[in-house]
Amino acid sequence: MEVKYSSHGVYKTEYHLVFVTKFRRKVLNPGFAKYTQKALEGAIECFGNIELLEINVQEDHVHMVLVIPPKYSIASVIRKIKSESAKQVRSKFEWLDKVYWGTRSLWSVGYFVSTIGLNEKQILNYVKYQNKKDSGQAKLEI
Repeated sequence: MEVKYSSHGVYKTEYHLVFVTKFRRKVLNPGFAKYTQKALEGAIECFGNIELLEINVQEDHVHMVLVIPPKYSIASVIRKIKSESAKQVRSKFEWLDKVYWGTRSLWSVGYFVSTIGLNEKQILNYVKYQNKKDSGQAKLEI
């Protein structure tokens, strides 16, 4: 398990993030997807300390695994990634104006996010039985 360090904490916050193109249009063909991936990576680099572990661009949606420090809210990170990447892609490919007339977006409003954590059952048992664990000191009966 690799953990990250900040000035006042230690964290392992990995997120599985999925968002779709507006109207679920299949505009992310292979050539276009490569540029979109670079735009997404550039938007993530704006934060400086968010780590992209994996990315997969499909025809109408994107999957990413990100390590996001706890000082950022997930909603603000997603908003920034989607808006910055859409600006870059829309300025490069003007034909998107015909596909998405009347809007300057590329991505749908919503998203899916899930944490990728340790073994859930192990953590639930750890929390449940925390007060029954041995403190590490020997308890002698006289």
